[in-house]
Amino acid sequence: MRLRLSPAALGFSLIWTFLIVFVLFPLTRIFYDAFTNEAGGFTLGNFLEFFTDSFYLRSFWKSMALGVATVFMTSVIGIAVAFLIVRYDFPYRNLFSYLTMLPLILPPLVGVLGFVFILGRAGTVNVLLRDWFGLEHPVNFMYGMQGVLLVETVHLFPLMTLSILDALAKVDPSLEEAAQGIGAKGWRRFWDITLPLTTPGYISGALLVFIWTFADFLTPLVLGVQDLLAAQAYLNIVQFVDRRIFRMGIVISALLVILAIFFVIAAREYVAIKDYSSLAYSKVERRQLGPVKRWVAVGFMAALMLVCVIPQLGVLLAAVGRGWALTPFPEHYTLEYFRQVSIETPKFIINSFLFCGLAVLMCLVIGVPMAWIMARTHAPGRNTMDALTTLILAIPGTAIGIAYVRAFNFPLPLIDIPLTGMWIILPLVLLVRRLPYTVRGSYSSLLLVHQSMEEAAANVGASKLRTFRDITVPLVWKGIFVGGLFSFITSIQEASATIFLTLGGWEMIPFGIFTFYIAGSQSQAAALGVILIVLCAASLYAVNRIAGTRVGGLFG
Repeated sequence: MRLRLSPAALGFSLIWTFLIVFVLFPLTRIFYDAFTNEAGGFTLGNFLEFFTDSFYLRSFWKSMALGVATVFMTSVIGIAVAFLIVRYDFPYRNLFSYLTMLPLILPPLVGVLGFVFILGRAGTVNVLLRDWFGLEHPVNFMYGMQGVLLVETVHLFPLMTLSILDALAKVDPSLEEAAQGIGAKGWRRFWDITLPLTTPGYISGALLVFIWTFADFLTPLVLGVQDLLAAQAYLNIVQFVDRRIFRMGIVISALLVILAIFFVIAAREYVAIKDYSSLAYSKVERRQLGPVKRWVAVGFMAALMLVCVIPQLGVLLAAVGRGWALTPFPEHYTLEYFRQVSIETPKFIINSFLFCGLAVLMCLVIGVPMAWIMARTHAPGRNTMDALTTLILAIPGTAIGIAYVRAFNFPLPLIDIPLTGMWIILPLVLLVRRLPYTVRGSYSSLLLVHQSMEEAAANVGASKLRTFRDITVPLVWKGIFVGGLFSFITSIQEASATIFLTLGGWEMIPFGIFTFYIAGSQSQAAALGVILIVLCAASLYAVNRIAGTRVGGLFG
């Protein structure tokens, strides 16, 4: 008797094969390298060496401090912005609501370059201070930990705002009214009632901000900060001289993964301690601010938007300016640098569209069925699949890039070429990095479609595949499309994982920006940065138009 494998079972098996080969195997390999010696025997000596080295310990604690400081700064700004937008009416509120998302279209690498052009030692601000006030020595706004904190805060506070926003909009106003009725007003009511009820959203945002900051190595390196864990992981791996230093790079990568897993579990356990659900949700009526408070709110939002615009202005001026040296602004303007990076060397743009487009296509092929399995079935391993998707979000790109280098740097059967020697490795690592966005977008839409519609199609003879194609997909296509676009936006900005795997001819825009900048071709780097900003802005606009209340419209 011949055993036949149903299409659903075959698809389920293929998805798990993909997750095992391209997620679990690389992580297992990096842990194997971290916990073994040169002879392949198990040892804790590598970690003992790390924790007894004063330099690495300092890097560890500085990374922790930077992550905590960034969470604090983004919390103050993000909560204030979310609270103003959800609870109050003030002039230009709708405009500020959309401008708040401005940093999302600014890749971190482009943002740090833009800040350097304006706030660097020879930037616009220091030149103006010298010309207007006779300042002899430039003010160090950027180079050091203060610059890293500034860049990370500006780039990441919208994540905190979005995380808080939805939770804040669902806080039952009657709870706040009851607290006010027994004398709790102002800050006391907010601190004791409102803020605790937004804990799940806040913890989610804080976790994303902390891990993102913890894993970013490009921003610190551009600003001259090397004694951070992610920066050391990169520097140790890219050198090919000292095997001990290389091994420490692997240990640091494994430590980044361990910490990410620990933080995810700790966050889930903390949220699970209490019940944050409400019996009913009521529409929150926005209150009118008084004349003074109204313009204080406008002033705060305008100042915040000004800071957010600084890096984009800096990148734009550097991209079109010629002769910008010790002058507040360029003396001449040209489009020559755009011609150089788009016509003379178009590989950065072509590769970005090719690799990211292929990654998004694979995200849809794998992510939509994964979402359907989690939302519509009781298949064994469904919860594990869900947990693994969450874990992928938390694992730093630095660790994934290094894990792929270690896991796939061996000749494949038949072709005798390692996967790391083939360009397909880049779409694959982008797929793994951005798969959760497609899965979550599709999953949330599937939950909104009642199963009775699919059951009705099945009752009249439609197969599961036809029901999915003709009934389910037309009802959830917006969520799928939004998830795919978010995957594209974040893929085209990706540098932390791909920089380890890029060979000559495979360079994408972020890699081109980094190499142009370190080679001293700042204007070419800025031109690529402007192109990247435009691409991200167009994608985010499309998301907003399609998703409605999911992104900008959710502020309405």
